[in-house]
Amino acid sequence: MTTSATPAAGADQSTVANKQAVFRAPVPQDGPAVWKLVENTPGLDSNSIYYYTLWFRDFADGSLIATVDDEIVGFLTGYRRPDEPETYFVWQTAVNPRHGIPFLGVKLFQAAADQQVAHGARYVEATVSAENKAILMVLKQFAKKHSAPIETRVLFPGSLFPDSHHDEVLYRIGPLTAG
Repeated sequence: MTTSATPAAGADQSTVANKQAVFRAPVPQDGPAVWKLVENTPGLDSNSIYYYTLWFRDFADGSLIATVDDEIVGFLTGYRRPDEPETYFVWQTAVNPRHGIPFLGVKLFQAAADQQVAHGARYVEATVSAENKAILMVLKQFAKKHSAPIETRVLFPGSLFPDSHHDEVLYRIGPLTAG
């Protein structure tokens, strides 16, 4: 299946000069390109190509792809928690720094989270390292936009992981309302 620069229903567009980013749902064929983007993004945990391909088959409804001229320049993976269906968990997100579109990562996060809120999510969660100032800013902006509180706690201590991994701090935003 090929991708199209024409936005899908509910897709968002961001423009700068001649560049246009289109947000769309991922398809399994996006797995290899997303894997390559992750491999080229310092600080992101690497997963296999199979992981992204399977994720985009089973969890496409909680994820988004950003393209410019049919090239994948960003992505976000997320899902609704099975034990708390009103909670949308953002798993991983990255944008190619060469895309040339200001705040693309912020717009991608907000589009995905707003889409989930419109479909009944009341909370947005993400785990973030304390050093990841960019994502912390995105979470704070989203909470402010929705006039929602942020709760934080260590979800998984770094001691659970090999190689001196950082604590995975859970940021929980909400309750949220659509509109």
